[in-house]
Amino acid sequence: MRLRVENGGDMTTDDIAAILENFGRLLELKGENPFKVRAYANAVRALETLPEPLEKLVAEQRLDEVDGIGKAIAEKITTLVTTGKLPQYEELRESFPPDILTLFELQGLGAKKIKALYDALGVSSLTSLERACKNGSVAALPGFGEKTAAKLLEAIEHRKKNAGTFLLGDVAPIASRLLDDLRSHPEILRAEVAGSYRRGKEVVHDLDLIVATREAKLVSEDFAGHELVERVIAAGATKTSVILKNGLQCDLRVVSGAEFPFAIQYFTGSKEHNVRLRSRALERGWSLNEYRFSEAEGRKLREPIPEVQDEADIYRSLGLRWIPPELREDRGELDAAEKGALPNLIDVHNLRGTFHNHTVASDGRATLEQMAEAAMELGMEYLGIADHSKSSVQANGLDARRLAAQREQIARLNEGYEGFRLFAGTECDILKDGSLDFPDDVLASLDYVVASVHGSFSMGEAEMTKRIIKAISNPHVTMLGHLTGRLLTMREGYRVDVPAIIEAAAETGTIIELNANPRRLDMDWRWWPLAKEKGVKCSINPDAHSTHGLQDLVFGIRAARKGWLTRDDVINCLPLAKMEAFLAAKR
Repeated sequence: MRLRVENGGDMTTDDIAAILENFGRLLELKGENPFKVRAYANAVRALETLPEPLEKLVAEQRLDEVDGIGKAIAEKITTLVTTGKLPQYEELRESFPPDILTLFELQGLGAKKIKALYDALGVSSLTSLERACKNGSVAALPGFGEKTAAKLLEAIEHRKKNAGTFLLGDVAPIASRLLDDLRSHPEILRAEVAGSYRRGKEVVHDLDLIVATREAKLVSEDFAGHELVERVIAAGATKTSVILKNGLQCDLRVVSGAEFPFAIQYFTGSKEHNVRLRSRALERGWSLNEYRFSEAEGRKLREPIPEVQDEADIYRSLGLRWIPPELREDRGELDAAEKGALPNLIDVHNLRGTFHNHTVASDGRATLEQMAEAAMELGMEYLGIADHSKSSVQANGLDARRLAAQREQIARLNEGYEGFRLFAGTECDILKDGSLDFPDDVLASLDYVVASVHGSFSMGEAEMTKRIIKAISNPHVTMLGHLTGRLLTMREGYRVDVPAIIEAAAETGTIIELNANPRRLDMDWRWWPLAKEKGVKCSINPDAHSTHGLQDLVFGIRAARKGWLTRDDVINCLPLAKMEAFLAAKR
């Protein structure tokens, strides 16, 4: 498969969509006409599914031909693309308190509630909201109550806990852009991203860049002046720390060519992994740091200091196979490397297709044909369509009649495909009692079923676990979607006994999804070694709501690698014919 992480620019399509979304939010807070507010929401959705590059549409003055983008908003987008600014938005933004948009970051708080809080209580920031929740003002407000106030306080606390963290998916285009620019610098010999980003952690606190050069001062100055840099924290010959325009701290470390392998290994981490490596070095009489191997003070030199050309030489010198960065968490990887037992980790090119994708039939933003075409362009052999079931009213879930019509449409489309197939499925709600949103005869008519929890998150752990186990015990359920329901940096997952779910999945032959959406990455990578041990198969699914959403598979791959998974552990590495046979057998 040909997936990629796109580079970020000065004003990307996502940046423009974010400005339009905020424009609409502020208009709603101002009490503008709902149709005008909705026009901005429609334009945001249209930007997410553009048929051609935005720059091309703007240059050819065809933007207002895109469904969902009217003439007035097309002019605003053109202004943003050509100038990077929008005076009307800036003027509107200045008419509100500076922090009011941060309220939209809280789970469960939309424009209507924010407007009510602002109009009645003057709430315009997280601080003022927290104060109003604690003094009883929010609970006394019509339409809120004590339960809502308590949930808002929980959301505020969760946000505090995640302050300064960034999703891997949000950092990826920035890291890619910076790395490309560094590698194109004429004075830089080698460049790499290190830190938790290189290890594929689901959230990162900062970005570490390592470069090898003979012109440290020049390279450091050029980096400090990069267009993505907001301000410089500290600048030196070997380390420059900056804050990027999105608020992320980024550290550039400058080393020599000989030091580069040691620096990239050391600053990739993790700390615990590095401690274990240094201990192995000491056993040989060596000291290992971010610059070199040297003779350890007070230790007998048992082996000559080795020559190192690349990172793999460091591990080889310590009696280890090279360890992929994603595994460097001190979770048994050194023992496996010593025994030659490291797994051959899955790679994005191993994927043949994927499941759990949405269309305009529910809350997606692309048609069946558009999703299929995008999948084929990525080299997929199959794509599973799993629109929401009827209980997900907020997502325009399908009832049995609409689902049957979609299944027939998929069958007609498949007649015209060669070497590619759409699988007809559903993301079926797991109801509060563990029953499913469709009866068995409807589920039996589909190629596969993803069962997911979308409500009643506050259940106790035992009750929620029982609920999910009952659902996956239904023989028509193929896979379990986003096991904990978490939204990284926004919402904790509901309480559930994960080992018990894994055990039940093993008994029932249920696949567990690794939801590749960067906000989910659920089931968490820390549980996959246990699932693998129990024989539970994984399906890496993007939960795509647009053609662009298919690109999130790259983040699912990284999480799968952190979970020690190989292509044999991931069901959607099967070619089409074997996948058809597998699904038929499961049915």
